[in-house]
Amino acid sequence: MAVMTLNAQKREEIASSAVKASRKKGNIPGVYYYKGSPALPLYVKDSALRPFVYTSEVHIINLKIEGSNEQYSCILKDVQFDPVKDIPIHFDLLGISENEKIKIEIPVALVGAPVGVKDGGVVQHSMHKLQVECFPKNIPSHIDVNIESLKIGDSVRVSDLEQKDYEILDSPDATIVAVVPPAVEKVETPAEGEEGAAAAEGEAPAEPEVISKGKKEEEEEK
Repeated sequence: MAVMTLNAQKREEIASSAVKASRKKGNIPGVYYYKGSPALPLYVKDSALRPFVYTSEVHIINLKIEGSNEQYSCILKDVQFDPVKDIPIHFDLLGISENEKIKIEIPVALVGAPVGVKDGGVVQHSMHKLQVECFPKNIPSHIDVNIESLKIGDSVRVSDLEQKDYEILDSPDATIVAVVPPAVEKVETPAEGEEGAAAAEGEAPAEPEVISKGKKEEEEEK
């Protein structure tokens, strides 16, 4: 597990107007919290926060606050995004202790190309993160799931994974990934579509229209 440093500023003003003005300057508001201690409002530069947000791995954060010699060991617990711009607008940091277990979501990384895909199968990745409990030193950056041997109809469940230094809290029967048969779509011809619609309505297919000749037309032909 890699340890990365995050530099922050203490957030003195918490009014929404002050937060909005600071966001325009590229500062993202957040909170550091640890049980038994008061929450600590912070600001972090958008560019400094991005490596922790846009990643497929979990990192232990060494938090440094400007003007203080104290450092905090923590993890990124939550990030809120703007619903329109899809950019971070708030974050939560959870303080951790090396002697206490924590619960954390770990990303799943699929390894290899399944043999079932060569036969036309499709990879169905159901669980992208797993909830685990462990000591901070044992937090995995991600959990590898090897899928090379999967054939069509095969799957990997939580119970199939080896757990050494951490405990997976998700249901053992939960399916992480599977190789499923390709979907088959029936293509209807126009005729099949019309007959099917008529049958569905309980009607017989329409008979060809017979056009009778008038008396005058018959006399002229004679």
